[in-house]
Amino acid sequence: MRIDIVTLFPEVALAPLSDSIIQRARAAGRVEVRAHQLRDWSAAKHRRVDDAPCGGGPGMVLQPEPLFAAVAALRGPNTRVLLMTPQGKPFKQALARELAAETHLLILCGHYEGVDQRVIEALVDLEISIGDYVLTNGALAAAVVCDAIIRLLPGVLGDERSPEDESFSDPAMLEAPAYTRPLKFQGLAVPEVLISGHHGKIAEWKRQQALARTRTNRPDLLP
Repeated sequence: MRIDIVTLFPEVALAPLSDSIIQRARAAGRVEVRAHQLRDWSAAKHRRVDDAPCGGGPGMVLQPEPLFAAVAALRGPNTRVLLMTPQGKPFKQALARELAAETHLLILCGHYEGVDQRVIEALVDLEISIGDYVLTNGALAAAVVCDAIIRLLPGVLGDERSPEDESFSDPAMLEAPAYTRPLKFQGLAVPEVLISGHHGKIAEWKRQQALARTRTNRPDLLP
């Protein structure tokens, strides 16, 4: 897979993807991630890429010219163009799995008050939001999306079962609590069932605990 990120802050987009599991996946050639400076496609003096919104209002809007030029330079026959924006479709695990099947993602990062609507209408295949809040720039959101996608690629995680046994593998259920050694710590003990060796009872305990956690933390997920 290849991922290109177009942003005013390339170093912000790449920083979370330059360590640990994701960096190892990049080094092994399982994914190629590049971040590009949007200003490189500006023909304006001082490489300007934004202007005041038409009709008035606060802030600045990213102009169409540099974004059209960037997409023209980077898009290939199998490219899916994404836009990081608070107005986008909520990013969930099912969407991460869908995008992990693509061969080339081109991620445009919204900044300031957003991008010119003509960019969305003419270039963007999918608008994505990582939550109901606003960030200072879309590079942070792009890094989150990339991390969630890359970890689903074959061979990236040490155990291929990991993506199948975690929160949102079942879209209506969070993951059950996890424990490890020592079996007793500061008066707190690992539940007996987890060290019983009875796989059926362990599976049922995990199911009940996952349900209880979901009811407490994310009741909106339950039917």
